[in-house]
Amino acid sequence: MRTVNSLIGSPIERLEDLRFLRGRGQYVDDLARQDMLHAAILRSSVAHGRIRSIDVVSARALAGVHSVITAKDIGNRVPRVPMRLQPLPDFEPFGQPVIAENKVRYVGEALAVVLADTPAIAEDALGLIEIDIEPLPPVADRHASAKDASLLFEEAGTNRAITFRAVRGDVAAAFAGAPYVRRERFRTQRHMALPLEPRGLLAEWDSARGRLTIYGGAKVLFFNRRTLAKQLGLSESAIDIVENDVGGGFGARGEFYPEDFLIPFAARLAGRPVKWTEDRREHLMCMNHAREAECDVEIACTRDGTILGLRGHAYVDVGAYMRTNGAVGARNVAQFMSGPYRILHIDIDVALQLTNKTPVGTYRGPGRFETDFFRERLLDMVAQDLELDRVEFRRRNLVSQQEMPYQIATITPFESKDELDSGDYHATLDRCLDEIKWTERSKLAGKLIDGRYHGLALGCFIEGGAAGPKESARIVLEPDGRYSVYVGSSAIGQGLETVFAQIAADALEVTIDRIHGVFHGSTSYVDDGYGAYHSRSVVMGGSAILDAATKLREAIRAQAAQRLDCQPSDVEIVEGVKAVGPGGKAVALTELSSISAEGAFLNKKHTYTYGAHAAHVAVDPKLGHVELLDYVLVADCGRIINPLTVHGQAVGSLVQGLGGAMMEHLAYDQEGQLLTGSLADYLIPTASDFPNLRAIVLENYPSPINPLGAKGAGEGGIIAAGGVMANAVANALSA
Repeated sequence: MRTVNSLIGSPIERLEDLRFLRGRGQYVDDLARQDMLHAAILRSSVAHGRIRSIDVVSARALAGVHSVITAKDIGNRVPRVPMRLQPLPDFEPFGQPVIAENKVRYVGEALAVVLADTPAIAEDALGLIEIDIEPLPPVADRHASAKDASLLFEEAGTNRAITFRAVRGDVAAAFAGAPYVRRERFRTQRHMALPLEPRGLLAEWDSARGRLTIYGGAKVLFFNRRTLAKQLGLSESAIDIVENDVGGGFGARGEFYPEDFLIPFAARLAGRPVKWTEDRREHLMCMNHAREAECDVEIACTRDGTILGLRGHAYVDVGAYMRTNGAVGARNVAQFMSGPYRILHIDIDVALQLTNKTPVGTYRGPGRFETDFFRERLLDMVAQDLELDRVEFRRRNLVSQQEMPYQIATITPFESKDELDSGDYHATLDRCLDEIKWTERSKLAGKLIDGRYHGLALGCFIEGGAAGPKESARIVLEPDGRYSVYVGSSAIGQGLETVFAQIAADALEVTIDRIHGVFHGSTSYVDDGYGAYHSRSVVMGGSAILDAATKLREAIRAQAAQRLDCQPSDVEIVEGVKAVGPGGKAVALTELSSISAEGAFLNKKHTYTYGAHAAHVAVDPKLGHVELLDYVLVADCGRIINPLTVHGQAVGSLVQGLGGAMMEHLAYDQEGQLLTGSLADYLIPTASDFPNLRAIVLENYPSPINPLGAKGAGEGGIIAAGGVMANAVANALSA
């Protein structure tokens, strides 16, 4: 008998990597079909304007062009891109049509779709479409938006979509008698997820069967199927969305975009397969942006550094439309500004302002990267004012282990109450300080050495994960005695196939080679699925696998008991190979009829990974160059399924956080034109930019809200990076 749970916790190399390294991965752009048409999309070059006319006659006449689709070809009402998260009525007036109708509201908005025999012909046809757009005054930033002088949606009468408010305690009373108060303003620049693989779709319409098959799905395939079925007037069962290999997601890839309607619609209209792959400029213009936020925040403290209250106003530039998950980042800015600290009195509101820019959505650690920068930068300023050691200032205010679970601020509307689940925040802080040799290196702070000033900084964070309400799994005992695992979770590069195989093998008490495969995401695998976002896959999908494995073992015992003429409770499954009854009588599992079992995990609570970051930088005051000499991340992720994949997630997210802090910027001019529309202008980290990164992942405090004890662990590296780097540079220049 093998030892149960010998795979969970083991550093197994990623099973999926072998096919990628051999060039056997299959991405949507690798697919082709006979008689396939290629789609190209004409996009607005005007940020804000009224459409006078779209003339497609010349484009349709070009040899090799099958058709040209505009809004008038869609139907009486052009469908809107829905809100997947926080679907409040307040957002409905600001929904995005899948193709521009009467107005354009950002550069990159779709105006027409050309279907042609080759991509080159489709692109040539775009140049033959004549567009007449009456320019309107562009709304370039949140300040112009707040004036409402130029409205994106005249019928709404405002450019403010909504205001969220996060409240705890009595903030007015806390500030009334506070010995010390400081107020500051901070902002973060617009940037984005930028996965390696741009978006793409291949849609096939089978008119004889009335079925639509779409390749290139990712992240939330079941939601996208429900949305598309409603928009096309089809039953959900008539649509299959297939998840191919995906070259990264990071919160942005896989949401429902206009193309997720346009390409399937085009395939049904043409009666032929239609394929579309965006180029990098389209990707930079059209995929969800993120992070552009500003806050005016005020903190109250005692003179010994006890935080009494936090209040303020935040503003998020959400771009031209409210779509899919565009409210998440703004909500998180308000609700999580307190982070891992004990702040009993909080009142933060956040206004969502529409501008003539690409709409926003989630990007790894949405809202948390921004709000951690606001808070951690402010804490360093306060410590300096009060002449307190910045480490001890933070340590004094960290939530203690004894206070768990700890209630954070409640946010409304779409009310959300939440609590930190478990952990020792002081322990990860101390470990981080030890690893970077804080006591020794802090002596270098502000010192000029070889023409560069040295600086150190630290910051603490929390990372929410495990969004509910449910995830589904199904396990099948195959005729050869191996097991196939099917899950509603989506694989977007996070090593899901490996960790799910580990969980399933341990739950079934078999070796990992007995897992025939982990089949994920696609809508044909399970009845319902919720996908991959909010660091939820291991907690939700893994727990669903545990449930399915338990039910499968019960089904095996029941069928074997009939063969062995005994009660199911008398049957023992040995090595996942045979079922043994009283007296040693046995039946091989390969002799049993096809057996499968479905499982699910339902959960309304969140897990909270937590930890600390520390950085050591050298700043050249003449050139403005910042070199990162050392960076340490320590995170407690609850029970770790695979240390290698968790470490990879931590370092990968940290690199993205450093890119956001030091390099990346989606810059616009006052006319709403994107100035950084290529990778020559939009800078991203490469392997040589940040070579000195260390991540230490711990599992001292499992989560109490799921049977695995796991916590989401994909975002902790990115969340604190902005605040830590800002403070490190400030510390270097403090002299």
